[in-house]
Amino acid sequence: IDPHNDQFFCDSEKERYWMQPNGVDLYVGGAEHAVLHLLYARFWHKVLYDYGYVSTPEPFYKLFHQGLILGEDGRKMSKSLGNVVNPDEVVQKYGADSLRMFEMFLGPLQDTKPWSTTGIEGINRFLNRIWRLFIDENGNLNPNIEDLPLTPEQEYILHSTIKKVTEDIENLRFNTAIAQMMIFVNEFYKFEKKPKEALKKFLLILAPFAPHISEELWHKLGYSESIFTYSFPEFDEHKAIKKEVEIVVQINSKIRARINVPIDTPENEVLDIAKSEPNVQKYLAGKEIRKVIFVPNKILNIII
Repeated sequence: IDPHNDQFFCDSEKERYWMQPNGVDLYVGGAEHAVLHLLYARFWHKVLYDYGYVSTPEPFYKLFHQGLILGEDGRKMSKSLGNVVNPDEVVQKYGADSLRMFEMFLGPLQDTKPWSTTGIEGINRFLNRIWRLFIDENGNLNPNIEDLPLTPEQEYILHSTIKKVTEDIENLRFNTAIAQMMIFVNEFYKFEKKPKEALKKFLLILAPFAPHISEELWHKLGYSESIFTYSFPEFDEHKAIKKEVEIVVQINSKIRARINVPIDTPENEVLDIAKSEPNVQKYLAGKEIRKVIFVPNKILNIII
């Protein structure tokens, strides 16, 4: 807080700025250290509080214990067991971004989980897939990335992703945040034309997880300043709500069409839209509809 102050323990204004109202916002510790530095950190902070050197009775507002990463054999890493994973070797082979993201994607942060070489290969493929979304085979920016307005579907994918990642970061659910980013990438591969604004905001939410590839792609998009000088994007709650759903249209339980309708469209309207589909009309021609099975927002099954 105030390491160069040789007159007092620390400047009281600086201490209050960093510690109030409830101490350090988040302390990521570790259950194995509960009786070591965590115990002593709390003890000495209370001593300082009793003497009036600090303004908060507790040093940490929230303490979070992260789980251990075990060897691939499921045992605690140990040189004697020969199951230690050398991070330098992993970075050399897969890159620092792959290592960072894989550790976050392994599972809930608080869980103990084994290392998996096949798992980090999967994350490495995902990062390569992100690269190919932005960069063509000649190493240039994908020509299909253009300054275009987002379609309603693209807006929903973008804002629901920003919302999910924002909330997951706040709750330390890094694995599910990455899973949502995978959904975003998969969805945007489907679009021939890719709005630059959407990909820009995607890089901003990817950057805390994979800073190196994010920075490079950021400059490929044409920005000269570092991506880390920009703010994390905000989401529009209204745009993060799905407005349309795809209904699978079946005839006698066999898929004959897929239609997009506003969410919660009633059965009679879905049936009318389905009947206008040429492939549905072909199978219904001259037939009597005996029954309709409707699962809202999912399936319409016409029995003839």
